[in-house]
Amino acid sequence: MKPGVLVISHGSRDPEWVALVDEAVRAVRVPEGVPVYSSFLEIVEGRLIQDGVDALEADGVTEMLVLPLFVSSGSTHVDDIGQSFGFPKAAFRDGDMDPFTVRRANVTMGLPIDDDPVIAELVWENIRPLAEEPSHETLLLVAHGSREKVLNRIWRTGMSQLAERVRMLGGFARSEIAMLLPNQAGCVMGALQRKYPGEAVVVAPLFLSRGYFTSTVIPERLQGFDYQYNGEALLPNPYLTRWMEQQIEEWLEELPELIAAGNANELEEQTEAGDSVQQDASVRLRRFSRRAWRPVSE
Repeated sequence: MKPGVLVISHGSRDPEWVALVDEAVRAVRVPEGVPVYSSFLEIVEGRLIQDGVDALEADGVTEMLVLPLFVSSGSTHVDDIGQSFGFPKAAFRDGDMDPFTVRRANVTMGLPIDDDPVIAELVWENIRPLAEEPSHETLLLVAHGSREKVLNRIWRTGMSQLAERVRMLGGFARSEIAMLLPNQAGCVMGALQRKYPGEAVVVAPLFLSRGYFTSTVIPERLQGFDYQYNGEALLPNPYLTRWMEQQIEEWLEELPELIAAGNANELEEQTEAGDSVQQDASVRLRRFSRRAWRPVSE
């Protein structure tokens, strides 16, 4: 048994964006002999998801953690990736990607950021300089979002829980969320300022890196309003590396149990079908369920 990790992020034509992701992945500390491959959904030729799968299997990996470096489980990209590995769809939509070829490695589908407490600490550190009197200020968390009904609900759930974690860390009076898709930012900001006139609003963008959305779209959507904003994204920041490390650590700890459970299920299926049935050689798929989190300080 040899474990390996396939980190998947979106990809960009901007080499600095790619470098930020690669630096965060390279900084991940794992046990010796566990390869970690940084791959991309699109654009970065030679580093696409299938390239990563092939590289890990060529390195002898038999147990693969697919770690989606995305903000939300409601992302259509996360759903597409899961479907292409053979996992059920998250909503009433078929993915638009071809299936990946996995020859022998069992695949565990990891989790995107959602409401992870480590990322809540990261967001709070990003906006801490903006918060003068948090107990009299509102936190507004802004992210991409989705128009698809089921995926929109998943986005809202994760964002709301993450915003509440940040609110508690910073001691804000309240927290609210707004998605850019659908276009909610201006409406939410207007409602906040009507309901709490004179109360400052600190806006926190939930994006992997600085770019078009943080520097252009959010300011345009909030034009005409008074608010505190610095456009700080999740990268570069060691907290994001720690988020990856924790998920990998927990997966490695659970892996013997996952393998044992899978072998037991296969044995039971063969017994029911008869002794003449050979063990299915197809890839085993698993969903990863994280346990209680540990603070970054540990």
